[in-house]
Amino acid sequence: MFAGTPEVAATALRALLATDHEIVGVITRPDAPAGRGRGLQRSPVGIVADELGIPVLTPTSLNDAQFRRALAQLAPQCIPVVAYGNLIPADLLDAAPFGWINLHFSILPAYRGAAPVQWAVMHGEEITGATTFQIGAGLDDGPVFGSVTERILATDTSGDLLERLAIYGSQLLIGTLDGISAGELLPVAQLSTDATMAPKLTMDDARIRWTDPWIGVDRRIRATTPAPGAWTMLHDERVKVSPLNLGPTGEIPILAPGKILVTKSSVWVGTATTAACLDKVQPAGKKLMNAADWARGVEIDGKSFA
Repeated sequence: MFAGTPEVAATALRALLATDHEIVGVITRPDAPAGRGRGLQRSPVGIVADELGIPVLTPTSLNDAQFRRALAQLAPQCIPVVAYGNLIPADLLDAAPFGWINLHFSILPAYRGAAPVQWAVMHGEEITGATTFQIGAGLDDGPVFGSVTERILATDTSGDLLERLAIYGSQLLIGTLDGISAGELLPVAQLSTDATMAPKLTMDDARIRWTDPWIGVDRRIRATTPAPGAWTMLHDERVKVSPLNLGPTGEIPILAPGKILVTKSSVWVGTATTAACLDKVQPAGKKLMNAADWARGVEIDGKSFA
C-alpha cells in the first residue's frame, strides 16, 4: 500500500510500479481546490493510481472508520510513505506486518519535520540526501534502513533539489523494500542527540530580510522557491521575487538595505553587504515578469522594499 500526495511522491510511486512489488492500493490526501477556477483536483499520486486502476483511499483522517475497514480488507504487507501529509495514528502503526516505511528528504537525524529540503537550502548546507526509516510514534525519529547523499548546488532552489532527491530517493525506497522482503535488512536506531528540526515554512519565513547579507537573501529566496514563494513589500503592495541573478558585469552599486536602484537593464536592491540584482518579480495580481520590464511600468527608483 503506497501513501503519498504531491509530485515527488508520484515519482516514487511510478518507480515502484516498475518493480516486482505489487501495489494493492494508494492512500492520498482528498481532492483539493486548485487553479483559477478553484475546482477540485486529484493529487498527483491519485492521478497515477487512477490511470492504472489501483484502488485509491482519500480519508480526511486516518481515524475514519470506513478507511480503516478498507485498509484491513486490502491487507497490505508494508506501507511505504512519501510526503503523504497526514500523521499516522499510533494504533495504525501495526496495520501491516512490516509497518510503515517513510522516505524522508534529509540525512536523518538532521532536519526532522515537514520542510527538510527548504531548511537545508536556507541554512546553506552543502550536502543533503534522503533516508528510509521505520515510522514510529515520534516525529521522524524511527530506526533507519538506509540513506543516499546529494550535493546542494549554489543555484538550487528547494524545487530543483527536491526533484533530484525524488529520483534518487525512489531508488533508495525500492532497495529498502527489496531488502525488507528478502529478510536481509534491519533498521538502525537514530542518534537523537544530533537531531535538528525542519518545521513547515510560514509566510513570514518567506519574507525577504534585506538587512541580511546578500548570501542570506539569496538562500531565503531559493529555499522558498517555488513554495510558499519569497516576497517583499513595496509600500502596501506585496511583490514576489524569484531567485537572484549575478547582474551585469561592472561595478555593483552601494545601496542601503532595501533601497532600489533601476538602471537601463537591471533592478538592484541593497542588502547588508553586496547589492542584489533582481531577475524576475511578480506583483500582486499579475504574472511573473522580468524585473527590468516591471520597473519601467512603475516608479520605484530610489524607493525601498520592506
